Amino acid sequence: MTTFFVCFMSVFIALDVLGNLPLYLSITKDMENEERVRIVNTALLVAFGVAVVFMLIGKQIFFHFGILLSDFRIAGGLILLLLGLHEIAGSGHSVARPARSSGIVPLAVPLISGPAVITTILLQVDQTGIFIMSSCLILNYAFAWLVLRKSDLLTRYLGQNGSMIAAKLAALLLVAMAVSMIRMGLFESFSELIKSNATGHKI
Repeated sequence: MTTFFVCFMSVFIALDVLGNLPLYLSITKDMENEERVRIVNTALLVAFGVAVVFMLIGKQIFFHFGILLSDFRIAGGLILLLLGLHEIAGSGHSVARPARSSGIVPLAVPLISGPAVITTILLQVDQTGIFIMSSCLILNYAFAWLVLRKSDLLTRYLGQNGSMIAAKLAALLLVAMAVSMIRMGLFESFSELIKSNATGHKI
C-alpha cells in the first residue's frame, strides 16, 4: 500500500493538473462547451498514450542511445527544477491558443504528459512494477480528466487566489522532487564511477 501511495503521489505531483488548470482555461476561454469536451477528451487520451509508451519502452529507448538512468535522473531533475521555479516565480501570463486547436499541442504534450511525468514514470516503474504503475497512471489521468471537465466549477469554488495558491504549492513540491532526483542521480553517478574504476571498466 505504501508503494502504491508513493507512486500515485509522485505521478500526481508531476502531472500538476491544478497547476496546468489556468493554462487550460486560457487555451479554451473562447470555446463552446462541446468543443471544450472534445479538446479534453482528445488531450487526455493522447497524453495517456504517451505516458504508457514511455512506461513500456522508455528504458529501451534510453539503452539504444546509451543513456544511463542516473543521467536521465539528473537531467530530468534539472528540468523539473526549472519548471517548478518558473511556476513559482511566473507572472501568470496567459497562453495564446492556436486557431482550431486539436488539444494535442500544447495541452496533451507538453503540459500534461511533459518532462515531469515522463521522468517520474521512468524512475518509478522499476521500483513499483507495471501493474502498480499502470494503476497509478489510470487513476491520475482519470482525475486530470475530471478536473479539466469540471474546471469552471473548480475555479469558481477556489477563486482566483485559491487556484494560484494551489498551483504554487504544487510547484514547490515539484522543486523538492527535482532536488531529490538530482541528489540521487549524482550519488548514483559517483557510485557507478567508483565501481567502474574498481573493476577497470568504463561506464
